[in-house]
Amino acid sequence: MQKVVGIRFKKAGKIYYFDPEELELPAGSFAIVETSRGLEFGEVVVAPRMVPDEEVVQPLKKVIRVASEEDCQQVLENRQKEEEAFEICLQKIREHGLDMKLVDVEYTFDRSKVIFYFTSEGRVDFRELVKDLAAVFRTRIELRQIGVRDEAKMIGGLGPCGRVLCCHTFLGEFEPVSIRMAKDQNLSLNPTKISGVCGRLMCCLRFESDAYELVRGEKEELEKEELDNDDIILEDDLT
Repeated sequence: MQKVVGIRFKKAGKIYYFDPEELELPAGSFAIVETSRGLEFGEVVVAPRMVPDEEVVQPLKKVIRVASEEDCQQVLENRQKEEEAFEICLQKIREHGLDMKLVDVEYTFDRSKVIFYFTSEGRVDFRELVKDLAAVFRTRIELRQIGVRDEAKMIGGLGPCGRVLCCHTFLGEFEPVSIRMAKDQNLSLNPTKISGVCGRLMCCLRFESDAYELVRGEKEELEKEELDNDDIILEDDLT
């Protein structure tokens, strides 16, 4: 068994385990941790607890410290810088005439890197764009192409049900969704009826599928019991 704390860096993002050591880290607090991207600011969503060793991906990095007021202020400043960087990048994309859609900009906590997320239907030669951005921000630049589902998760919006997108509110990771799930739920197979705003099959088909399988299993078990009871009654009639 190993003591871990679960930390999330984005809303509805994946939960990562870290070694809390002896730090007091209740759920809802914030912490500074070391990641492959450098120092990051995250929210504690799973308070320190013991988990089996096989559930932990080694090596387990340690929590650096509990976030201070200065750390929280730096995060707010980073958000402001991200908005400014978004506008600058949009302008540079237009100047280079690139066929790409800028979705989001993210500064790492220590500002050692700026990540620009974009979508595009094909490959994009953004080497000159990276040079221009590096000259402006004077830090490491990363352009990361994402899919339409990731775009919807970042931007958010309302689904066909009228509620905020599941991927934007609570789904930490995307899971495979198949047309078979729609068939099992007796839904219309019209793509416009079972697709989300991203144009892919709705994520809710996946997590509601388990409930349908459970109900179907209980129904089959009940029908089997009724058949067994009918057989007993028939045998009694013969005797």
